[in-house]
Amino acid sequence: MTSLELLAPARNADIGIAAIDCGADAVYMAGGEFGARKDAGNSMEDVARLCEYAHRFGARIFLTVNTILFDDELDRAHRLMLEAQAAGVDAFIVQDAAVTQWDDITVPLHASTQCAIRTPGDARFHESLGYSRLVIERETALETVREIRKAVGCELEFFVHGALCVCYSGQCYLSEHLAGRSANRGACIQACRSLYDLVDDTGRVLAKDKALLSLKDYRLLDRLGDLADAGVCSFKIEGRLKNASYVKNVVREYSKALDALVAAHPDKYRRSSFGRVTGGFEPATDRTFNRGYTELWLDGRRNRWSSMDAPKSMGEFVGTVRDVRRAGSACELRLALAEGVQLHNGDGFAFTGRGGIVGFRGDVCEGAVVRCKPVEGLRSGIKLYRNINSAFERELERDAPRREIAVDLQVTVSGKYNIDITATSEDGRQVFSPFKSDLDTADNRERQEAMIREQLSKRSGHYAFRVSSLDIMTPGGALPLLSASLLNGIRRLVASDLDALPCKTLPMASGKKDPSVSIAENHLSYKYNVANSVARDVYASRGAAVIDPAYEIGHPRGAELMRTRYCIRHELGLCPVHQGAKESRPLFLLNNGRRLALHFDCAKCEMTVTEDV
Repeated sequence: MTSLELLAPARNADIGIAAIDCGADAVYMAGGEFGARKDAGNSMEDVARLCEYAHRFGARIFLTVNTILFDDELDRAHRLMLEAQAAGVDAFIVQDAAVTQWDDITVPLHASTQCAIRTPGDARFHESLGYSRLVIERETALETVREIRKAVGCELEFFVHGALCVCYSGQCYLSEHLAGRSANRGACIQACRSLYDLVDDTGRVLAKDKALLSLKDYRLLDRLGDLADAGVCSFKIEGRLKNASYVKNVVREYSKALDALVAAHPDKYRRSSFGRVTGGFEPATDRTFNRGYTELWLDGRRNRWSSMDAPKSMGEFVGTVRDVRRAGSACELRLALAEGVQLHNGDGFAFTGRGGIVGFRGDVCEGAVVRCKPVEGLRSGIKLYRNINSAFERELERDAPRREIAVDLQVTVSGKYNIDITATSEDGRQVFSPFKSDLDTADNRERQEAMIREQLSKRSGHYAFRVSSLDIMTPGGALPLLSASLLNGIRRLVASDLDALPCKTLPMASGKKDPSVSIAENHLSYKYNVANSVARDVYASRGAAVIDPAYEIGHPRGAELMRTRYCIRHELGLCPVHQGAKESRPLFLLNNGRRLALHFDCAKCEMTVTEDV
């Protein structure tokens, strides 16, 4: 049977706990250093706190150590990993293969998406280094995932939701080129969300002030079954910089979808952690931050992937502005609302203005009337979107779901009212709790049995257990007269005994190194990964994924800054292969006086961005 894992992001421990409560089987987060999101670091105390909470449900915590490391950082990174291992983390997500050489790191290592694994050859190489799991490149087609599954024996992880880098993961040098901030050091400036002009070699402007490199967000909610069938066991949500409401909403929706998949194939799949999530808000990812959604290259074919007109979250379409009235420091909008839309005080709105996306808050919303502060560019005919649904945000905050581990109780009454309770949790823990009493016999057996069931089935304080079945056995035929308070005390004691035992966990893959593989330290320069530093080249001696000579010391002008499946020509209807476009002149991106050259490898259906010479 295959264990399926929903892997959630966490900026901090509290968000991680919320993700576990909403159904995540695992959470990934950063420690104090070396995470690919510099603004998402955590103390080791918080890492330990999240580990303790997650392990109550057999859920796991993965720590990101996924930047490329300077030589003088290796000792610090090693110490951090040892501390995190002692704090209880279950695996490390890493990019720099130097980490695979430390034998005292005994928890599994996962090859990060920054390793750009997108072919069976890439996968075999990384498995040989000892990685127990490979995070497959997001721009990989489903058919290639199947080929990778056949090529390796380790676990496969795949992103299913969230923001998309336009380039192949770990191989974007644009941020470093433009601003001296390396994406592979956790300092990406998100140049792909910036506005550019597109011009040809004659200077003709084909597009102006567009986020030409910005992609829609990933959403594979309806493709989890296809991915599982292809061999993916971990479904990853992007978003270590996202807030709690985003994480809760997305995790809950995907957890419900994964539960449905498991329920449809009970002999084939199971969840990789324990505890059923019930109650709480009804998730809806359309109501949470998104730039529109795409399935990208999953089916190996092109579609419209760009969010060039909306590189930020636009949200759901709510209606068209019919009239704008201004009165001093206030503004009143009258809308033609889309069907079924209800507005709420404090909703956040967005529209496309001349300078890009413009956002504002609706202070008072009554029917189709919105009162707000004056907003430049707002006029009749504007299409209005809601990117913050205040009512839904309040629901996410106050109506939390509950996660509880199922417990079977067997109550046996024997002798002169000896009460023995055997409790067995869904993960296999079992406790035997004997109680003695010399109470009177209950006159109404049916009523007493109903009370026993009612009181023992209640939730016990902070203990995350739910009684799924309760059998009452009375060899002597009688039941003692047990009060509600006594039964409550028995329930709490049983829950405490269960809680004292560690939750059992399902097996997790361990990596195995190929002893014939050695990692060379050739000291080539990652000019555009790590600014002005000599870093480790872990691949050159293997003849696989060798660093392009363009990145050796001295980095010549015109070298490749980005390679991607995304194609600006196709997005604009200028593709000579798929759209029959006649003209095919050299194209360039302009931004703040900087000029980047575009190149199109139609045989591979890829686009590259280079420094213009």
